[in-house]
Amino acid sequence: MSEIYLELQRNGNFLRCTAVDAATGEEAIAIGPVNDPEAVKRLAVQKLRNKLSGGPPQPPRKPGISA
Repeated sequence: MSEIYLELQRNGNFLRCTAVDAATGEEAIAIGPVNDPEAVKRLAVQKLRNKLSGGPPQPPRKPGISA
């Protein structure tokens, strides 16, 4: 994994953290309480790593008609 850029935006009691991979431009967003910014940063970085690695496996789809 290459460099990760973090952008923090405060909105009232909430903090939004956007993590962007410098090489691919992929991004992941996490939102959490403003009083724990390190946890929000960790969550955004972990979500980005999951996204870049293919993420967690998806559950199998049930047969039938989907709308």
